[in-house]
Amino acid sequence: MRVVDWGWALLVVLVWGVNFVVIHVGLVDVPPLLLGALRFLLVALPAVFFVPRPRIPLRWLLAYGLTISFGQFALLFSAMRVGMPAGVASLVLQSQMIFTLLFGAVLLGERWQRHQPAALGLAGIGLLVLATQQQAGGMTLLGFVLTLGAAACWGLGNIVTRRISQSGPVDLLGLVVWGALVPPLPFLAASLWLEGPSRVVGSLQHLSTSSVLAIGYLALIATIVGYVIWGRLLQRYPVAEVAPLTLLVPVVGLLAARVLLDERLQGVQWCGIALVLAGLLVNLFWPRWRLWVHRHG
Repeated sequence: MRVVDWGWALLVVLVWGVNFVVIHVGLVDVPPLLLGALRFLLVALPAVFFVPRPRIPLRWLLAYGLTISFGQFALLFSAMRVGMPAGVASLVLQSQMIFTLLFGAVLLGERWQRHQPAALGLAGIGLLVLATQQQAGGMTLLGFVLTLGAAACWGLGNIVTRRISQSGPVDLLGLVVWGALVPPLPFLAASLWLEGPSRVVGSLQHLSTSSVLAIGYLALIATIVGYVIWGRLLQRYPVAEVAPLTLLVPVVGLLAARVLLDERLQGVQWCGIALVLAGLLVNLFWPRWRLWVHRHG
């Protein structure tokens, strides 16, 4: 990966790492499904009147909006509402690497390199360790499972993005903006059904300044800026090379949650986190280490 693209990738890491603290702030006054509806409404409007629609079939636009937008964030926001700490959520969501590589192999026929099963094994063991720590630091099993579901939706959305890019150049800003037209209606319908009309109306009538700022960050920074950059990286490089970079997000997420929310983790949880991050290190640096050994051995 070029140095400039490393810079863009690290910017996404910073934006998405802080994102979890912002979600926590937004959920204080706004129920999760309504928060999702407001986020993507702000992404889409008024931008759709100024950004051309991407030249892709409608089915792919719907697939993008329903996986990487609606599916991922309906589950993630709900998870954080029912007992998933922001810092731990930032880590567990990065299991999207596992789902992306699995979906990439099954749906796109991408071959794994020899070191990647070991990397995924380490990350998987780390997630298993975290899954056993119910109530540690406020985490619930339901919150953990919902976050894994969100990661699976993100992984499938990565494959959709990759598949779209294989058919030719795509305006990624257009994809993000027009794709954001898809989730608001499912979000709103689910919110009215599960959260209730009175709660929806009451939340809208009493939006606090912190909620408005949180929605603005989620829509404009985390979604438009983050996903446009992420999509460009997926266009330029194989899924197996790009997806693992997001395992750096929990480093920022955990630090931000510790400093801003005073979230504290147990020793066993740190062991799980270390295993997940070890999977990232193996996936990123093993090929380079092998090449260095070959050249200098």
